[in-house]
Amino acid sequence: MKTVGIIGGFGPEATAEFYLEIVFGCYQKTKKNRPPVLIWNVPLEYKIEEDLITKATGEERYIPYLIDAAKILEKAGADFLVMPCNSLHIFIENIRGVVKIPVLNITEETAKFLKERKISKVGILATATTINQKLYKGVFKNENIEQFLPAEFDQAKIGKIINNVVLNKHDNKDKKELLKIIDKFDKNDVKDIILACTDLQLLKPKHIKIKIYDTMKILADAAIREILKK
Repeated sequence: MKTVGIIGGFGPEATAEFYLEIVFGCYQKTKKNRPPVLIWNVPLEYKIEEDLITKATGEERYIPYLIDAAKILEKAGADFLVMPCNSLHIFIENIRGVVKIPVLNITEETAKFLKERKISKVGILATATTINQKLYKGVFKNENIEQFLPAEFDQAKIGKIINNVVLNKHDNKDKKELLKIIDKFDKNDVKDIILACTDLQLLKPKHIKIKIYDTMKILADAAIREILKK
């Protein structure tokens, strides 16, 4: 088995869920032993995190934290790295540039996942940073996948919902608000949506008409394949 290094803490609950997904996912594939996992919980200031999620500002302040995390995990013995956070993949090349080990990309894995299922148009629920930086636009264009975004007013609501989840202040109202936004995609005949923020999966949204795909699960499955690769 290969050792996976997780750049975690964005947010902590999502990182914990990602870890469990890998452990139990590997168990389903092979019941010989648990997978070797290294996690570095990045000691980020809450204000920096809040600014990125709710205002889509100050993202450059993350770079030193991410570079340090990548180096620490590589030195600790990780064979490859993953980061269960969509927004910070705007710095994927910064991370790849400071380590010699592979770094899986959540956007690339998601695009491959959708292509395999012949999904040609998809709605995106994400942070304003992910949307503004057009994080998925390039990889989706390469696979001929059309993306649909929430209205600006709804995007502001999503930012508040995500911040509540990250700070563990979310409740059922956040889930109901998210489902109202998803309803609007159905009116535009969009039948598939990705949770392009790994924290949103913690709300466990389900819709009777729209299929919802969790990018955290997609990345976890890719990590499992890499762990078990001979």
